[in-house]
Amino acid sequence: MSQPDMNQTVETIHTDSASDEAFFSLKDVHSYYGESYIVQGVSFELKEGEIIALLGRNGAGKTSTLRSIARASVPEVRQGEIWLDGEAVHDMVSYQAAQLGIALVPEDRNVIAGLTVEENLQLAQIAPPIGWSLDKIYEHFPRLAERRKQDGVTLSGGEQQMLAVARALARDIKLLLLDEPYEGLAPVIVQEIERILGGIRDLGITTIIVEQNAVAALKLSDRAVILDMGNVVFDGSAQEVLDNAELRQQYLAI
Repeated sequence: MSQPDMNQTVETIHTDSASDEAFFSLKDVHSYYGESYIVQGVSFELKEGEIIALLGRNGAGKTSTLRSIARASVPEVRQGEIWLDGEAVHDMVSYQAAQLGIALVPEDRNVIAGLTVEENLQLAQIAPPIGWSLDKIYEHFPRLAERRKQDGVTLSGGEQQMLAVARALARDIKLLLLDEPYEGLAPVIVQEIERILGGIRDLGITTIIVEQNAVAALKLSDRAVILDMGNVVFDGSAQEVLDNAELRQQYLAI
């Protein structure tokens, strides 16, 4: 089994990082797909209610980092610590992390075939329904209210994305992980998803957004963490990335 090279150094740009009173922290996490070394000592923190954009080129390790946080079966975390609200997430398996309040909205959305929109939402609320009520969900997602009796997999891509986000909020979550929420959506639908995510921001839900549409993600976020080949190369304000064309070109190709 290959092990992390602890002599490896990466120059990281740090500006306004989170305080020592972090609500969430990722500390020197190393993750593997088999023998493929993907997440190579990633560390960052969030304050409660903070939103960060986790950015980087394709293959930088963004989705793998989200899956590591959610304690998905792959990739395998072989070193490092993950803490949320004083709890050691790195000692948990996926269902325990979900019970703690970590909600991953994957790129493929995972809408359950054969269940209506409302049944997909109700399934997330099982035992006991301590997250958002259906009425509150429909207030924030009126399009889902209109389609509550429709089979979830027959929704448009944008509507399925709304359902996936709403299903996460149907539980009592502490940390929302969004993987490519704008992927494959028409510009008019992207605007609708942006409106919904802006509402989530106003509610103070601690969130990590992975998104190839970096500018859209940065506009929603307080901070940005940029990965390059499995390492953190920038941790600072979202506005700094928006204002720094050289930084965007070097690490995001925009």
